[in-house]
Amino acid sequence: MDVLYFAWVRERIGLPKEKVETSAKTVMDLVEELRAREERYALAFSDIGALRVAVDQDLTDFDASIENAREVAFFPPMTGG
Repeated sequence: MDVLYFAWVRERIGLPKEKVETSAKTVMDLVEELRAREERYALAFSDIGALRVAVDQDLTDFDASIENAREVAFFPPMTGG
């Protein structure tokens, strides 16, 4: 699946997008797999309360299923203005 990173998440990880092979069932499972990769991922996902997530371009929660998903995107909360 494609995993996309936006704003400071992208800056910390150093990539805008990557293909990920995963056995994760939920977004949180995926986050745990990514955190375990290396320090830059652990840093980017150290406070998931500061992140939002979309699965196949639909905003969702970290307990959402990602089975059969094509894309997961992580980004900071959006602000108006």
